[in-house]
Amino acid sequence: MSIDKDTAAKVAKLARIKVEDSELDALAGEFNAILGFIEQLNELDVDDVEPMTSVTPMRLKRRDDVVTDGNQQDKVLANAPDAREGFFAVPKVVE
Repeated sequence: MSIDKDTAAKVAKLARIKVEDSELDALAGEFNAILGFIEQLNELDVDDVEPMTSVTPMRLKRRDDVVTDGNQQDKVLANAPDAREGFFAVPKVVE
């Protein structure tokens, strides 16, 4: 897969990044280098490789699943600048 100048401009617009027209060729080249590296990774056979949590062998820490002192909705919402109907009220961010 190859990224051209128009696709790089579209990706920049979707990411809301301002990229000058003179820099689009370089951005497309960087995208192509990234995709080339991903293609190299896809050539590796990882069927017998187990997932790791770290580069050193370790087990994840576990805790008991117990009920804590929750049910403090009024105390939590007392710190909110705006709370309505038992929830935090925030400005709409979707266009």
